[in-house]
Amino acid sequence: MHSSPEFQELRSKFRAFVFPMTIAFLVWYFLYVLLAVYATDFMATKVFGNITWGLIIGLAQFVTTFLYIRFANRVVDPRAEAIRHELEGEVA
Repeated sequence: MHSSPEFQELRSKFRAFVFPMTIAFLVWYFLYVLLAVYATDFMATKVFGNITWGLIIGLAQFVTTFLYIRFANRVVDPRAEAIRHELEGEVA
C-alpha cells in the first residue's frame, strides 16, 4: 500500500499542507505570546466595548484549527476513504 500512487499522492498533499502550516501556526502562536509579554499596552487596547486586541488575536488562534479541519475534510479524508475502500473492499 505504501508504494501505491494513491497513497503517495495523499501523503504528498498532506505534507505539502501540514509542514508549512505548522511553521506558520507556530510563528503565529509565538508572536501572540511575545505580544502578550512585551506589548501589554497594545494587547490591552480596547477595539470596541470591552473587546481588546489580545482577545481578538487569542481567539483568532482557533481559526487555525478550523483551517486544518477544512483541509482534512476536503482533501485528506476523501482520499483516505477511497484508499481504505480499495484495500478493504465494500463493507456490508
